[in-house]
Amino acid sequence: MPSAQPPRAVFAMDPVHLPLLFPPPLMARLQELTEVDTALVVQDFTEPSAAAALARAEVLITGWGCPHLDADVLAAAPQLHTVLHAAGSVRSLVGEALWEDGITVCSAVTGNALPVAEYTLAMILLAGKDTFAHRERFRATHTYPSPAETAATGNLGRQVGIIGASRVGRRLLQLLQPLDLAVALYDPYVDAGEAAALGAELLSLEDLLRGSDIVSLHAPDIPETYRMLDRDRLALIRDGGILINTSRGALVDPVALTDELVSGRLSAVLDVTEPEPLPTGSPLYTLPNVFLTPHIAGSLGNELGRLGRIVVEELERLVAGLPPAHEVRHTDLSRVA
Repeated sequence: MPSAQPPRAVFAMDPVHLPLLFPPPLMARLQELTEVDTALVVQDFTEPSAAAALARAEVLITGWGCPHLDADVLAAAPQLHTVLHAAGSVRSLVGEALWEDGITVCSAVTGNALPVAEYTLAMILLAGKDTFAHRERFRATHTYPSPAETAATGNLGRQVGIIGASRVGRRLLQLLQPLDLAVALYDPYVDAGEAAALGAELLSLEDLLRGSDIVSLHAPDIPETYRMLDRDRLALIRDGGILINTSRGALVDPVALTDELVSGRLSAVLDVTEPEPLPTGSPLYTLPNVFLTPHIAGSLGNELGRLGRIVVEELERLVAGLPPAHEVRHTDLSRVA
């Protein structure tokens, strides 16, 4: 049944994100649904004002910059029953104590998946046209390429290998379906029928790497995926292949990847690296076969409003006594990014 009183909510995030997540129309809707102090945005739960608010909080509205929700935080928030995360994955945010306490966790990760999938789609198509290399040559020569120089480029029938049917991976597979590309998928939790429904051929990781012109990483950052693309697996990618990583740098052996890129055998589009950012002297900043961006694939600028809208919609469901639409379960964290 809907509550007679609006739930007491507390913002917990870096305050710089608040106005972009909740522009005035969304903030007005949120204030109608909750009792919340918009002037209080918590980054340290030990601050006196934050501790007092936490003691009364029934809902935490979290985002990037939120402190880790460990057992001490939960002990200081005895009335807390819901966490609404206005960002992506909750993997680094919540601890075991939260799951054990049965607190409902919802995330706007599906909203954040869309810009990552859009970024990746754009990079796949640009890479297939050899756009980055043509740009470098055009800058240097001011001449158009000859037909011989473009004979191996183009997106017709090119094989794209997707590693991980995560939320981003699935959204990307949807975006790829209308295109004349051959799409392969590796995910140990997906069977051939489900892969076919997603528009992809299910392959082993090794076969995907051997057969794909472009390989895009969308697996979760968990112990099982650490360095999943090690030196031996990177060597399986065909000469001239392109690696796109918008997931996490930890999934790839950074030394082996750097060696492949310095040699010129592979190219890469890297929105994430390890470490992040790279050291000043890293060759990846200047290699012509590397397109390096500063972790921008996820929601930026006005795209953050999409995440805030998901949180407000979850609040509407909460107040109306309806089940959440974007709940994250503990078991999800081993399967999706």
